[in-house]
Amino acid sequence: MEHAIQTESFVENYREALDNGQLQRALSNATSKFTANRGLAILNVGDEWEVLRDHAREIKEHAISNLDYYVDQFTSNVERLGGNVFWARDGEAANRYISDLARRRGVTLAVKSKSMVTEEIELNHALEAAGVEAVETDLGEYIIQLAGERPSHIIAPAIHKTRGDVADLFTDKLHVERNEEIEQMTALARRVLRTQFAAAGMGVTGANFAVAETGTIVLVENEGNIRLTTSLPRIHVALIGIEKVIPRLEDLGVFLRLLARSATGQQMSSYVSFLSGVKRSAAEEGPEELHVVILDNGRVNILGNPHLRESLYCIRCGACLNTCPVYQKIGGHAYGWIYPGPIGAVITPQLVGRDKAAHLPFASSLCGACLEVCPIKINIPDMLLHLRHEIKEPETSHGVAASAGEQPGEQGHRKTLALRIESFLERLTFKLWARAMRSPAIYERGAKFARLIEQAFGLDIPGSPISRWTSTREFPGLAPSSFREQWKRRMKAEG
Repeated sequence: MEHAIQTESFVENYREALDNGQLQRALSNATSKFTANRGLAILNVGDEWEVLRDHAREIKEHAISNLDYYVDQFTSNVERLGGNVFWARDGEAANRYISDLARRRGVTLAVKSKSMVTEEIELNHALEAAGVEAVETDLGEYIIQLAGERPSHIIAPAIHKTRGDVADLFTDKLHVERNEEIEQMTALARRVLRTQFAAAGMGVTGANFAVAETGTIVLVENEGNIRLTTSLPRIHVALIGIEKVIPRLEDLGVFLRLLARSATGQQMSSYVSFLSGVKRSAAEEGPEELHVVILDNGRVNILGNPHLRESLYCIRCGACLNTCPVYQKIGGHAYGWIYPGPIGAVITPQLVGRDKAAHLPFASSLCGACLEVCPIKINIPDMLLHLRHEIKEPETSHGVAASAGEQPGEQGHRKTLALRIESFLERLTFKLWARAMRSPAIYERGAKFARLIEQAFGLDIPGSPISRWTSTREFPGLAPSSFREQWKRRMKAEG
């Protein structure tokens, strides 16, 4: 099923999510568990954790700054090991290459492992158009595919669903008796998918890391489905974003220690696969053909923006989602595209256009929790602020916003004017607030005025300078009287 980009519907999406009590409970349970497990895993590392984070950031910074060299080195080593490499400028080119390959080889069934990049380019839809059935083999992705939805979390695609939801889905789609036992539902999915592995002519994966020094594709998982996806079909296609390339094999030791702990709280994922080339004899495990598709799809533009280049450091652990107060309330689908949460609010506007995703950089309290938990120390709050500036003041952003797809014209001018007025009112509001905070007398009079306004109209006043805040947040009511007033009354009563 093809999923349209729905980032422009963010306001409607998050309001719908806030009204979904079941979603709130599912998100709270899952993110709390991930966050608690991460905390325990980090305690076991001790003071070395910060050293690992600093080292990982240095590696990523070096790799991204010299990406042309390392992508070229990775390409040469993959080809030396018998693989084929295709550079895809965009998703259309990547889909066309993979679909044409399937047609030439007579593939009618492809099994896939969890890959955000294949979701990004809508590969399943392209394969379907080419007459190829694409089956997701990660349990979470399989559930989402049966439901006809897109993932709502980077590492837990079905985080928004309860066991009851999955039981109903399996009953409806797989025509089995309803059962909510997790072990039995998992066993059912395993039986169904096992037949797909045996019949598939192509296996499609992403990559957690691509090692330039050796041409090695590294895949991290907990279910074992990636091992089957890359070894049973005669053709393996690895779709890799250019930012996945790292310089050396020894760098993996740093990232593997950070990734699992940040994502799920494990010391190490259950399966870590190192794939280098094709098999050289019938007795070996692996594909007969290896095709590596290296994807740009807007990443080179990110690379060229010194303020936002840091977003390419992301290793997709999902820790920022689990700790984000906004994501915890609205989930992933509200963001309207593949990449949700704080990192999605940075990446999505750059990949789909700032005009289409103008709301996302503002979907943050800027509390800094995402920076605190990021294993690479990516400064997400700083990038969100920069994107906000680009969106609010496009004419002062050195053409960056315009390159993402904004169109000039009357509609664009009206939008710019509205943004300027809104920005002026917001700045005025905070200037008044700052003035009040510096003067006890003004603060006291302002508090009394605010209580009168609340009693008459409530805190959410449509059209007021702060209505965009109050209309989407549940603020506690103001106290009937200030602390000073209460103190005076108490002292007077006690003489």
